[in-house]
Amino acid sequence: MNIELSREAAEYGRQVHRALEAAGGDALAETAEREPARRAGLVAPVLGELGAWELDPRGDAEELEAGAALCRAAGYWAAPYPVAERLARPAGLGADGLLVVAGTAPSAAVAGLDDLRWAAVTLDGRRSLAVPRPPDGPPRTSAFVTGLDLRPVDDDGADDVALGLVLPCWTLLGMLDRALDLAREHVLVREQFGQALARFQGVQFQLTDAEVERSGVEVLAKYALWSVQTHRGEALDDALALRLAAVEAAEAVFRVAHQLHGATGFCDEATLSWLSRYSQPLRRLPLGLSATRDRLAARLGRNGLTGLFGDTAQRVTA
Repeated sequence: MNIELSREAAEYGRQVHRALEAAGGDALAETAEREPARRAGLVAPVLGELGAWELDPRGDAEELEAGAALCRAAGYWAAPYPVAERLARPAGLGADGLLVVAGTAPSAAVAGLDDLRWAAVTLDGRRSLAVPRPPDGPPRTSAFVTGLDLRPVDDDGADDVALGLVLPCWTLLGMLDRALDLAREHVLVREQFGQALARFQGVQFQLTDAEVERSGVEVLAKYALWSVQTHRGEALDDALALRLAAVEAAEAVFRVAHQLHGATGFCDEATLSWLSRYSQPLRRLPLGLSATRDRLAARLGRNGLTGLFGDTAQRVTA
């Protein structure tokens, strides 16, 4: 079992990182929120020039790894575009992207992307064609989340769910990377009692705890990607376990980052504020922390998980 990304995939991720930085970086989310009509044009053409929409994550293992690296880079800059969902597009439905949705009140962060066709799949594999409704509020309060009208197609989407859960977790991983980078930068430049915050032992402990959470998600994300790659029968269990770990880690990492920033971390002048706000759809949809835990526990029963997720399984089923 080799869960490391290939050198080519890692390099592709670095190229995407640099391209999005050159296209605006942190300002991408701010511009999209201020001018929602420009949302697609800010990100999609940049990634298109790098061949993002030509990747076939379902058909080629190396392209799946490249897609994961792409999602992580997009998450780092909080790119206001459903990159992972487009990469997870299903075959045969004529859709441009795939949304994993809850069985009731389905919604997704796809407001304003009227030129794209969407498919949706519930966690139990029921597939639909999805049409986004007009958003109920501005991006400032909705983070582009809107309700969906679904037209059922079939019940053959079991293979879609694992991929549709794993790739957005790579996007969230990129956001955790960025949140910790921002926290480190902040404590290195801010002073209290005549010395940098980074010199205080309590601050060092907080950052260490957050890094443990982030690095754990990174390992689990690689394992779940390998599970999808190799078509393991437990791929959906692994994907749900990854989502549970990623959402738990996001709670911890953003809590530490906000604590270290203080009140400024909630102001628009701070990049952390934007990153935190646009992480919310990934953390809450299709299910939040408690509902994800319940769903995984119901699937596992008393059997537990295999591989790297063993400890997670014990926490869930205890």
